[in-house]
Amino acid sequence: MSKINIMSLGGLNENGKNLYTVSINGKILIFDCGMKYAPDKMYGVDYVIPDFTYLLEHKKDIVGLFVTHPHHENMGAIADILKALPDLHVYASSFTSKIIEYMCSEENVKVKNLHVINAHKKLDFKEFSVFPFSVTHSSPETLGYSVNTEDGAIIYMADFVIDPTMNGFYDMDLGKIAYIGKQGVLCLMAESVFAEKKGHTSPNHKLESFFKKVIDRNKNRIIFTLLPLHIHTMQEIFNALKDKNRKVVIMGKELHTIVTLCVKNGYLDIDESMLGNLTDLKLNDTVILISNDREAPYSNINRILSGHDKFITLEKGDTICFAEPSYDAYEKVLVKTMNELSIKGINIESIPKEKSVRHHASSEDLMMLIKLFNPKYYMPIKGEYRYQVENGNLAYRVGVPKENIILKENGDIVSFENGSLVENYDRVFVDDILIDGKSSEDIGDIVLKDRELLSENGLVLISATLSKKEKKLLVGPEIITRGFIYAKDNMEIIDEIRRISDEIIKENTYSKYADYVKIRNDIREKVGTYLYKATECRPVILTVIQEIEV
Repeated sequence: MSKINIMSLGGLNENGKNLYTVSINGKILIFDCGMKYAPDKMYGVDYVIPDFTYLLEHKKDIVGLFVTHPHHENMGAIADILKALPDLHVYASSFTSKIIEYMCSEENVKVKNLHVINAHKKLDFKEFSVFPFSVTHSSPETLGYSVNTEDGAIIYMADFVIDPTMNGFYDMDLGKIAYIGKQGVLCLMAESVFAEKKGHTSPNHKLESFFKKVIDRNKNRIIFTLLPLHIHTMQEIFNALKDKNRKVVIMGKELHTIVTLCVKNGYLDIDESMLGNLTDLKLNDTVILISNDREAPYSNINRILSGHDKFITLEKGDTICFAEPSYDAYEKVLVKTMNELSIKGINIESIPKEKSVRHHASSEDLMMLIKLFNPKYYMPIKGEYRYQVENGNLAYRVGVPKENIILKENGDIVSFENGSLVENYDRVFVDDILIDGKSSEDIGDIVLKDRELLSENGLVLISATLSKKEKKLLVGPEIITRGFIYAKDNMEIIDEIRRISDEIIKENTYSKYADYVKIRNDIREKVGTYLYKATECRPVILTVIQEIEV
């Protein structure tokens, strides 16, 4: 009999940063390794990844990383984990493997052990086996995984939608899923993102007819903003443009690389004569595709709006079509962006509310999946906790006992012994790693707090120059403020800061010695106290004292 532990280092009670582990008799399998966009309050943070400390501590026990598909929330941190674990074995479908190689090359990370696997071909690991199966999603060759143990299968289903009309690279073999269910499933782990949505997702995720209407009623330039790895959505846009005699210009290195890769390998079926270049950008009937790449949602449009885009300038008569998911956390950003577009006279086309560009399982899809797999235990994953709860309610409605529905948060350990759930109150420490720029080092809470203080209260810089020998004040104190007060309108405050600083410097300088530590500390304390009384603000106060030969 097996001892099995299931745990999440990211993805529970949050959108993105998905990373789950299944441990079988001490051997660890990792499923997905994603990132998530940083909230507005994380100033300067580009994206957030899971903390890999637990994996580093148990690296000798890791069998490999099994990737379902290449969307950023499921695979965006793969370069980061390979920096930490360079010998990690990575298993993925052909399409996902190509994206892994591209993403890692952009980060100058070498993928030493990348294994291209096929759906429905078993991988043997002595005590257990892993059976990848095809799943319908917006990315080609998306996989689910069945980890087969002597106590039953552990199923990992990240993102999926049930749509029998999506074939080829998007096919989902329901017969194979039912067969796995017949062999005995110990625990099913399935996504929760759309658990609250009634009915089936299909056919509401199909947007080709909507895109055709957008193209037909907007004869001028159209800009589609989408996610770079929603390949099915991209195919629908190209399908809608057939026979329209309009050039399509693909902007951004990542999006251009992915389109080229997809066309070359048959994942996108398009007429290459439709593709234009930069010379077509200003033509009235051009269609432009842009994506966020790894940036925050709507950053592409906001960059164009602010005039910081090198190539695209918005003009009256242009149409912006938001062909990407609308996330709950970014509704304010989207509304603000749309408002600014409207002020500029830009036409806006949004996905109708009854439609969904996101290929995720709604309530009926989830209940059908649960019936097909017929698991002994059910563990909702991927999504905010309220969605996990609703997902658990769906499982209860189709016959899973309440005591067999497992609701957990990141770091909680779910343990099975001899095929039964056992109480386990142990937790693994989990944390967010905040990535700024290309640095793989966490910028940390202290840096983030400093940025928050700067954003809220600003900065006061006090500088002075002393003679090296006599320690006499030669220049200053000079006062510079940023994000605090407008100096010209507050000269009384500036003069008082200068007076306090001058007094402190003179009190702590002697004929051949100056106590710079005391000068800095006293200025920070006394100037800070004065500014709070005068303005009720606490700006960051920096003191710079230098010496020169006279």
